Amino acid sequence: MTEYTNIPQYPEPYWRDSVKLEGYPKLDKTIDTDVGIVGGGITGITAAYLLAKQNVRVVLIDAGEVLNGTTGHTTAKITAQHGLIYNELIEHFGEEKASMYYKANLEALEFITKMIKKHDIDCDFKKEDAFLFTNSDSYLSKLELEDKAYSRLKIPGEMVQNMPLNLSMKSAIVMKDQAQYHPLKYLKALLNDAVKNGAQVFENTTATDIEYNKHPAIITRDGQRVTCRYVIQASHYPFYDGQGFYPTRMYADRSYVLAIKSDKQYPGGMYINAEDPTRSIRSTTNNGEDLWLIGGDSHKTGQGKPTIEHYNALEEFAKREIGITEYANRWSAQDLITLDKVPYIGPTTAKQESVFVATGFRKWGMTNGTLAARMITDSILNGSNEYQELFSPSRFQADPSVRKFSSINADVAKHLIKGKLEYTNDIVSDLKVDEATITRIDGNRAGVYKDKQEKLYMVDTTCTHLGCEVEWNSGDRTWDCPCHGSRFSYTGDVIEGPAKKPLKKIKND
Repeated sequence: MTEYTNIPQYPEPYWRDSVKLEGYPKLDKTIDTDVGIVGGGITGITAAYLLAKQNVRVVLIDAGEVLNGTTGHTTAKITAQHGLIYNELIEHFGEEKASMYYKANLEALEFITKMIKKHDIDCDFKKEDAFLFTNSDSYLSKLELEDKAYSRLKIPGEMVQNMPLNLSMKSAIVMKDQAQYHPLKYLKALLNDAVKNGAQVFENTTATDIEYNKHPAIITRDGQRVTCRYVIQASHYPFYDGQGFYPTRMYADRSYVLAIKSDKQYPGGMYINAEDPTRSIRSTTNNGEDLWLIGGDSHKTGQGKPTIEHYNALEEFAKREIGITEYANRWSAQDLITLDKVPYIGPTTAKQESVFVATGFRKWGMTNGTLAARMITDSILNGSNEYQELFSPSRFQADPSVRKFSSINADVAKHLIKGKLEYTNDIVSDLKVDEATITRIDGNRAGVYKDKQEKLYMVDTTCTHLGCEVEWNSGDRTWDCPCHGSRFSYTGDVIEGPAKKPLKKIKND
């Protein structure tokens, strides 16, 4: 197994140290505002920026630090090329709505470009062509159908037999004039502008519920309230379900990234394959050095083979296709995928028009997250948005939603039962440093991790969301839920929702 000697235990994106954020206080009082936003990522910060520009009173809260969640742990393509999607959208939604999906994401790209120019933001913005390629004979026909969908929807693109990157491939579709950027540098500028225009920001403030009186109120873990006219849930996974049944209508997916150096010069462009396992290639600059970003190998969170093996698979691909001279870093990202692959953006339920949700971006958060902020702020300021029917969280397409709904929830039930009945008899005394095991303590399923100082951390493995049993993530040293994607540190603390409470700690007697 590869030894990543220069990689931190809990991998952070290498660029975080280069972006110093302001630091904001914890909410310690009840506060009244026009719009309460939960989540300091791309959707929350863009929405705060847009609303504050219109003199709307805005309060943004985040469970941790702003820009330290999914947005801060992601590669930054800004593109309307979202894999094999447009032919599928035509089949399930029709040509008009498929065209709207493209238009909405293209407008998000144009909005980001406009903001960068308007505020003169130094964020490594670069125009790049986006290539969707295949090295599989069975996917050639799918790529051809996607090319025909491009033509029907008048998407500028074409089939090509060669790419700037010399990579094993049989054919590709290119979408011209897409882009990439440094998301933290960009969003820091928008956040600073929002604050200058009156937006208030509070960090380390966890939202746990919404209560209604005349208007909705966000309730925090510490019992504080943010009373407001509108709530925007921009927290990646909705902290408030409101009987929208979101855990049954989407699933969590993890993917991985290696940042490497190579003797080869990066030829430009952004690349992703059509088949599984996914392989994504692009470049970025860190402290003046060019790095290759090799991503993919996605799977349902908490399921499948040991997660360190996904990093190993990316390493083998990079060695074979590119060549590696040095490892700069690695990290993983979590994405939520809806029943029909289209994000849920709009009122949380049809009867709760003042509480908005933005989730299910399916790995394309830069455009979909920006789109969500623009749609929701448009609805608040103007009462409607032209894309609201397409992205409505209340929609339910008969095909493929019924089959996907059944598949997701059968999978959840399988893992719920499996975890409860699983026989575990691993002996804690056999643990080596930096390893974990699942065992039984006083008859109950427990997870035990031994750190490099040989200290043991023991937790009850029952997820505090809906009671599934978490599994060990050896790649990131976390406990991950295979049912709905909650993630916990080896000490049991919540890293990612929908869980709101930490795993129960077991005393080490």
